[in-house]
Amino acid sequence: MDASDELRSLEATGIYRLAGSPAAFVDPVRLLGESYRRFRLVPSAYYSRSFGPSRQGGEGTAPSPDRKKRKRKRQPKPRELNAVERIAEARHQEARPLLIRAHNSLLETKDLLEFLPGMIKGDECLPNVETSSENNFVELGASWRAPFYEMTICFQKPLGQVKAGTCNVQKRSSPLFNRIVSVEENDEAEGEFQSRLYILPKGSCFMMTDFTHVRDLIPDNPNIGYNLIVIDPPWENGCVRQKEVYPTLPNRNLLYLPVQELAHPAGALLVLWITNREKLRRFVEEELLPSWGVKDPTEFYWLKVKSDGSLIGDLDLFHHRPYECLLLGYINNREAESGSKFKVLQGSQVIMSVPGAHSRKPPLQKILSEYIPGPKPPRCIELFARELGSGWTSWGNEPLHFQDSMYFSKK
Repeated sequence: MDASDELRSLEATGIYRLAGSPAAFVDPVRLLGESYRRFRLVPSAYYSRSFGPSRQGGEGTAPSPDRKKRKRKRQPKPRELNAVERIAEARHQEARPLLIRAHNSLLETKDLLEFLPGMIKGDECLPNVETSSENNFVELGASWRAPFYEMTICFQKPLGQVKAGTCNVQKRSSPLFNRIVSVEENDEAEGEFQSRLYILPKGSCFMMTDFTHVRDLIPDNPNIGYNLIVIDPPWENGCVRQKEVYPTLPNRNLLYLPVQELAHPAGALLVLWITNREKLRRFVEEELLPSWGVKDPTEFYWLKVKSDGSLIGDLDLFHHRPYECLLLGYINNREAESGSKFKVLQGSQVIMSVPGAHSRKPPLQKILSEYIPGPKPPRCIELFARELGSGWTSWGNEPLHFQDSMYFSKK
């Protein structure tokens, strides 16, 4: 498949696989857009953060000689890394060749680089989403009023069921917090709550609760479970606390997530987003994953780039790496033992994209589809979700965060 075919694939599927490299570039807007028929996700709303183009290509912006001199005068003498930091640096050096190889593959793909600026901008502009007034679901869910809040869900009747002279819209009310809300219709729905409108994909399901209700997700039938489990925890992090972007959770609380009880008995692929902190990595590998029954995880990387293909920051900047890590592993993997046709994870890979809002991750189901055990389409669940997807169950204290209609336009 030549480059132009891959570009057509990106436009059609949201994925551009880079030749000669275990890496792919993805467009989250196109991937998420597959969940909608009457609405479209506006690119300028998704790519709302500003990452200006680098003056030179490669691994970050190269400052002018004058700026270098000024920085040398202001910067303190580098301190020696402590024992934990040296382990983290060794882990980075191990991943570095793969990341550079993936990034170079992107920089050599001229048709994709020419396509990116238009992909990010799109044809529509919306108000500044960073300053728009939204419902704070974290505060609302913690209020004593939470059990009484309801969302009005509006969906269109199928054309064959609409009688002449009647309205083609049906409405139903549903408790918003601490209950599972499903959109079982064959079309997306619109949810109304406190003068805001939320776009709900067809076949989506969400449960907006705090940690105390997470066990309500466990299926009543032990033979029913999820084949793909994505977990994006609000890890304890001083930087996040300072920015007050979202509340964090004590790391050890994650030991009580009912991951094994959510997994399909025939097998599930688990994906865990983690930060680059070495102490956290040790906790995850030594305690958390074993408690969930995950052995020998495989590491993937999300490498963040700008609209010109350059990295959003210096690859070797210790405390602000331009990439995040995902650990992937299997639970109850009976299909692999019985010679199933699904592809078992082997080796690290790199996923590249232009980042959206703070901590908003690219959707993973499509790019991981060949590694997911069980029936197709798989049953998928995301824990600590902040958006919905067709065919997904989304749990957390703000799964509707990115479903606000201000991120969408009508087709």
